[in-house]
Amino acid sequence: MIVTDIVPFDNKRSKIFIDGEFAFILYKGEIRELHLKTGEEISSPVFSEIMEQVLPKRAKLRAMNLLQKRDYTEYKLRQKLKEGEYPAEIIDEAIDYLKGMRYLDDNRYATDYISYHMNIRSKNRIKQDLISKGISNEIIESAFEDCYSEIDENPEIQMCIKLLQKKKYDPDTTTFEENQKLRAFLYRKGFGNDVIQKAMTEYEKCRLE
Repeated sequence: MIVTDIVPFDNKRSKIFIDGEFAFILYKGEIRELHLKTGEEISSPVFSEIMEQVLPKRAKLRAMNLLQKRDYTEYKLRQKLKEGEYPAEIIDEAIDYLKGMRYLDDNRYATDYISYHMNIRSKNRIKQDLISKGISNEIIESAFEDCYSEIDENPEIQMCIKLLQKKKYDPDTTTFEENQKLRAFLYRKGFGNDVIQKAMTEYEKCRLE
């Protein structure tokens, strides 16, 4: 294996190319300590040290530092590590380590996200949010089941009722066209037709009581 190029990445780090292909990023001090020079061979022991010790340790620390600042899904954390241009196998190792230590858990992330947002966002909106964060449908549905099993009333209906109140909905005077527009408005907010109908029915009952 020949170091074919060493290209500055920023003030402290450089990209290392081996046999014409980008291999990894190292700090300039590490490059000096490992005696890496353009046009010279990189020995197997040195290459193994970089791939088995230097980069795995750095990727794990980087990932843990990111998780200290905020929670991440596996997908989003992988993206952050890819931005650091870590080799794929190093990213896999870091992710597996974090999952093994329970620092990274998509099931917990989905459950926490749903619990926090279920009273302020529609179920469909929350689902789309989680999908965009790389959470699988299977995990999302399981998390919804867990969260909704702990409550007596569907929070979506109460959210819909509040929107109906805000819109000053009056079932006695609202025309068919106005009713359809209102339903479309609620649908765009992410509420399903069954939830909208139940909310309208409950809203009307409350007005009559």
